[in-house]
Amino acid sequence: MKILRTLSVLILISVTAALSCRAEEYKFNRNIPYRVASDSLERARCVLDIYYPADKSRAESPVVIWFHGGGLTGGDKHLPDELKNRGYVVVPVRYRLIPSVSVAECIDDAAAATAWVFDHIADYGGDRDKIFVSGHSAGGYLTSMIGLDKTWLSRYGVDADSIAGLIPFSGQVITHFSHRKSQGMSELQPGVDRFAPLYHVRKDCPPYVIITGDREQELYGRYEENAYMWRMMKLVGHPQTYIYELDGYNHGDMAAPAFHILRNHIKDILSKR
Repeated sequence: MKILRTLSVLILISVTAALSCRAEEYKFNRNIPYRVASDSLERARCVLDIYYPADKSRAESPVVIWFHGGGLTGGDKHLPDELKNRGYVVVPVRYRLIPSVSVAECIDDAAAATAWVFDHIADYGGDRDKIFVSGHSAGGYLTSMIGLDKTWLSRYGVDADSIAGLIPFSGQVITHFSHRKSQGMSELQPGVDRFAPLYHVRKDCPPYVIITGDREQELYGRYEENAYMWRMMKLVGHPQTYIYELDGYNHGDMAAPAFHILRNHIKDILSKR
């Protein structure tokens, strides 16, 4: 019994030490403003978090900017478990929401946050040449908008083509349904205007990795509109557009397995440099 108790204590010490080591490997700074706030809404919503390796003596870690979902009307920033302890600097972003602001201001917040990351991420061990942008649902929509329509980031002195890769999870590529609803359109009435990623297809954008859930379980035909986006990107000559349909996963559940695809593409994109 004494030997067993001794072994149990040693195991407990080892596990505790390992957990302490892992806890010390990364730091997590919260609620950093990414724009100079002019009102209480901007002070509350225009902030981001940074999860980064504690040893940041060299600015070389890949960076993942993560935009949350919620239909542009809800949701909040969060750090996905699937991105922890992977060697990434992860930047979860909060942004303003409809109806308090317009869809243009939602997109502008995404651009402002991304520009802030380009300007400051080296201070947290991130490599500004390895910045990937991703997000789920509404976050996927924002990912595509700022990466395909270069005007949003150019306002902040950043070339959208400096992004290492765009990896939207189940994002809309037609005009977002929350914006269409504000214009008196139904959720099932499609529309394409300047607020649609599909409007901005181009052959010279960063690598573009489209991931959706099962077409029979997705939201509002999300797979089909993304399949059309994939085809149009191919037709305009974009060499690195990919599409994945996760069979058996609905709109909400598809995010967890999609991170496996994200990690593989980050590795593949960086290996080809």
